[in-house]
Amino acid sequence: MSDSNSTDFTNPSTFFLLGIPGLEAAHIWISIPFCAMYVIAVLGNFTILFIVKREPSLHGPMFYFLCMLAITDLVMSTSTLPKMLSIFWFNSREISFSACLTQMYFLHCFSEMESGILVAMAFDRYMAICNPLRYSMTLTNSVVAKIGLAVVLRNGILALPYPLLARQWPYCRTNIIPHSYCVHIAVVKLACADIRISSYYGLFDLFSVIGIDVLFITVSYTLILRAIFRLPTKDARLKTFGTCISHLCAILALYIPDFFSSITQRFGHNVALHFHVLMANVYLLMPPMLNPIIYGVRTKQIRDRLHKLFTH
Repeated sequence: MSDSNSTDFTNPSTFFLLGIPGLEAAHIWISIPFCAMYVIAVLGNFTILFIVKREPSLHGPMFYFLCMLAITDLVMSTSTLPKMLSIFWFNSREISFSACLTQMYFLHCFSEMESGILVAMAFDRYMAICNPLRYSMTLTNSVVAKIGLAVVLRNGILALPYPLLARQWPYCRTNIIPHSYCVHIAVVKLACADIRISSYYGLFDLFSVIGIDVLFITVSYTLILRAIFRLPTKDARLKTFGTCISHLCAILALYIPDFFSSITQRFGHNVALHFHVLMANVYLLMPPMLNPIIYGVRTKQIRDRLHKLFTH
């Protein structure tokens, strides 16, 4: 293995993932919460999909978007967690170059797709609160399907340059990735070439996707809050705002870990590498685990169906 790590190569056939550098001795212990979070994410999101499919009364725009979010969470977590756990449990660090690029594509595509679905859900809340009479006429099944397709196409296309750029660089330093999965910047840093275009594209993608999504969500909630404050009674205001709590929690679950992960990567030069990697892992694990819990607890329709499912 040591020979392959130091040999000159243009496109290595294999990379080696370190897991969490500096904490290799604790991999088994770290795997316990990670595995638990993954199990909760898989069971929770499949439960959401199962309940919505079985219950005709939930066949509406809000729950269709929730199903899109659940599928995105399942793909995002499954694209990284099984390999990560195999590193922690079996020291299975090897990953082929093509598998690494595939993982990179799915990782960037579906993590940003989640942001796009949250924008669609913000639009759903805006229509339900600000234009309730036009809600059913505007958000028809075909419109919901078109919104979902637009989110898929946008992020599917914007994620393509990540593996394409990574594939074109010559790698002549090492094929050891100091990470637990094939994130774009960790891979291209191994290249012996000027990778500024990869860095610039990463920043462009960050601002054009996350920046625009956050802007749309902010505008939607500005209009929503304005409509809520115009309601005549405090009870009406609280009840209406309560319909947004689940969505707001999902937004925080995605953007807060993403924000801290991005800050530590770009400005935390004195922060230990294992902390960077842990933050990146938390960013990937938190939304898929928390979203089904948030919507299961906060959404009465799902809560009632869950209760019926377990008591009959």
